[in-house]
Amino acid sequence: MEARMKSVASLDLITGIEHLHKAIHAGGVDPLVLELVHLRASQINGCSPCVFAGVQSAKKHGETDERLHSVVTWRETPFFTEEERAALALTEAATRIQDGSPGVTDEIWDAAATHFDEKQIFAIILNIALTNFFNRINHTIREQAGKTW
Repeated sequence: MEARMKSVASLDLITGIEHLHKAIHAGGVDPLVLELVHLRASQINGCSPCVFAGVQSAKKHGETDERLHSVVTWRETPFFTEEERAALALTEAATRIQDGSPGVTDEIWDAAATHFDEKQIFAIILNIALTNFFNRINHTIREQAGKTW
C-alpha cells in the first residue's frame, strides 16, 4: 500500500504542532509515560506509522523491549507502575469513545488524579488528543510505517 499524499504540512501547521508538543512536555509528566500514552492510543487506532515512531522514540528515552512489547497487554503484565497504569487506562477510555464504551469514568479519572496533578492530567489529555489527531490523519492518507518525526 502506498501513501495517498506526500507531506503537505504548512509552516503554520508545523509551528502549531511544535507549540502543542511544548505544552505537553511542560506539564511535568515523565516523558516515558507520555511515550506509553502515545503508543497505546496509536495501537488502538491501528496507526502503524505512529506505532513505529512511538517505539523508536520510547527506546531513545530508555524504554525496554519487554515493556514495549507488553503495552498492548498492560493490564495482564507486571511491568507497569500504578502511575503508568492510570495513564494507560485514561488513554484507552479517551481514545475508545466511538466503541460504545463509557469513556472516562469517575473511577478512571480518580485513578489518574491520584497519580497526577491537574497540570499533568491536562498534558496527558492533550497528548492523547494530539496522538488521535495524527492517527486519524495517517489512517486517512495511508501514511506508511518507517518514518520518525
